[in-house]
Order: sequence, then C-alpha cells, then structure tokens
Amino acid sequence: MKYIIGWVCLCIPFLFGCTGKKSTNADDKANVNSTFTATDTNACIVPKYAKGFQVTYTEKGYCLLDIRDPQKEKGGESYHFVLKPKGLKITDAPQGYTVIETPVKSTICMTSLQLSNFIKLGELNAVVGITSTRHLFNTDMQKRLDEGKTHKIGIEGNFDNEIIMGINPDIILISPFKRGGYDTLTEVGIPLIPHLGYKEMTPLGQAEWIKFVGLLIGKEEKANRIFADIEKRYLELTKLTSQVKKRPVVFSGELRGGNWYAVGGKSFLAQLFKDAGADYFLKDDTRSGGVSLDFETVYSQAAYADYWRIVNSYKGSFSYQTLQTEDIRYADFQAFKKKQVIYCNMSQKPFYESMPVEPEVVLADLIAVFHPQLLPDHTPRYYELLKQ
Repeated sequence: MKYIIGWVCLCIPFLFGCTGKKSTNADDKANVNSTFTATDTNACIVPKYAKGFQVTYTEKGYCLLDIRDPQKEKGGESYHFVLKPKGLKITDAPQGYTVIETPVKSTICMTSLQLSNFIKLGELNAVVGITSTRHLFNTDMQKRLDEGKTHKIGIEGNFDNEIIMGINPDIILISPFKRGGYDTLTEVGIPLIPHLGYKEMTPLGQAEWIKFVGLLIGKEEKANRIFADIEKRYLELTKLTSQVKKRPVVFSGELRGGNWYAVGGKSFLAQLFKDAGADYFLKDDTRSGGVSLDFETVYSQAAYADYWRIVNSYKGSFSYQTLQTEDIRYADFQAFKKKQVIYCNMSQKPFYESMPVEPEVVLADLIAVFHPQLLPDHTPRYYELLKQ
C-alpha cells in the first residue's frame, strides 16, 4: 500500500484523530488525500520532504515507523519500530519490529541536530541526556544541566554507560552512520532509534524530522503546525529567487590536514544554494555526501567563483587576514579578493543547535547576500559577509 510519494498513512479517527482509507496503488493518492480534513490530519504524521522515515497507521491501534538512509533510494540498512500507546497490548507485532511505548517521556540526544527538534518544539523536559556541550547556547538546557535534570553522558566513542543506565531513558536517539561508538550502547538494553535528519538532501527534508520527534513524544499536532510555518516561509523565499537573472557561483569549505572537505552536488547545501538563487561550484557532482578534494582541484573549479562560504569555530575575530595566515593561497580566490566570503562562527552562533529547524532563516541569510535587493531589510542570524 503506497501513496505516490511512497508513504502510507492509515489513520484511525477514534485513536489518532485522523480519517482516511487504504491506498492500494499510486493512482489512489488523490482519493486518499481528499478524505482528510484540516482538523482530522492535525495529529497525523505524513512526511512530505523527508525521505528517511515512513509512518504507517494501522487499524490495530498502533503505528509502524520505518527508518532508512535518505541518501539511498534502494538497499542500505533499515530500522523498524512499532509505536504503541501506553496500555495497548500487542500480540502480533510484525517480525523485525521493536516495540516502543508512546508517548516517550525521556530521551537521550546524541547530536545537536536531534536536540534542535526538542528546542523548537519547546519540549526540553523530554531530554534527560546529551553529549557534548561545546556549542550549547540554549539557556533552558544549560539550566537543566545545572539542576541535574539533564545529564552529560560523555562524548562520541567514550560514552559513560553507568550514567546512561542511571538515567534509564525510554529511548536513545543515535546517528548510526557516524563514527560514534554506538555498538557499546547496545549493552545497556535501552532502545536505540536512529535520527537521520542529518542525511536528508534538502533543507525542508531535514527540518521535517521535527515531525519524527513529535510522533515519538506525542506532540504530533504541534510538530505539524511548526513545520507548516517553516515550509510556508521557505517556499515564499524560493519564489523570490525563482526569476533571478544572474546566479552567482559559490564554493564552500577550507583545507584541513591537506584536504579540502566539501559536499557533493546532490547535497543539502547544494540545494540550499540553489534555492537562494546561486549555483554551487560542484552542482554537477552526483554525490550527496562529503567530498574530499585537494587544493588544486578546488582552485581549478572555484578560482573565479563569486562567493566563498565558510563555517568554523574560531575564538576571536575571524578576518581575511586570518584566512591568509592559514594558507597564503586563499588570497588567490576571486571571492577573497572581492571580500565576498560568507561566514558563520559556530563559537558565537547556535548553528547546529537551531539551524536544522530554521532553514527559512538560513535561506534568508543567503538570499540577502546573493541578492540583497530581494531582502533589503533582512538582519542576518547565521551567515553574513565577513567584514574585515
């Protein structure tokens, strides 16, 4: 049973507040959607842009949550869960599915991206453990840490299982395709649920994982409402840039240990630049993940690019002189010469902590740089031109 977009939603009015009917083929999409009303679907999670999770509501009172790598259309590892309301007894869970009781009341977040969903939802009470606080800006979470309501569980590759077992959360959100030492967490006996928002290839796809978290913690209506506002503004902004006549070229990254780390042309960042009315220097590259290049390769393709985007964590005032000190060859780029470096300092701005759920704000920042006439009164939040 599939919609044309590949997701399924059989909604049960007495339990989930959704009404609908089964769809047996792609042609039924229009008919299925026509049975929903705005009120009925408020609590029904139907991914529209996210490719990494699928929700199926069943007539037996529980729903199925299927998770896969958004960057792989076929194959790859997948993860399967039954989400059941508290008190509901299940004797026929599908084979290979782990049963999770909802709403989840306590969670450990392994990344800032995961935490960003809870911050945006205003549901930090559900977060009882986090890893690094290096780039933590949120004052409410800092207060929870000070009061012992949320605990630090160590860093990737060196988690403290004793602390984790002491917290005893309902679930732990993980990023299984990252090197995080998650194998040791299987020993604590707490359900591990992958959060793969970081692998989505579109800004709205990444932001839509707020619905995933809303589903887990019983805040579906809130998550749907917040995402609808994000989507509305994002699409308004892309409409602004849809008719721009001149699209500047932008490249990204810096040298690290002799390698220039960028992302492919099918990545989240490439899509963001496209929506902002610019062309990514690797736009024809077919990769969706990270790309490691040497300086000569980058220079051959980006020497005359209009803009250079940099995100790093720098203590102090980052400047063009700082860049040139790091590598004198940087000064040869046209974007450097024209003082058109777009910069975000993670030590000063909540980049990973809030950026994933504010793609419309990030997009506005970039549009204000690439096409300032479109947003003349915009105040930058994450990205702005390096001033000195």
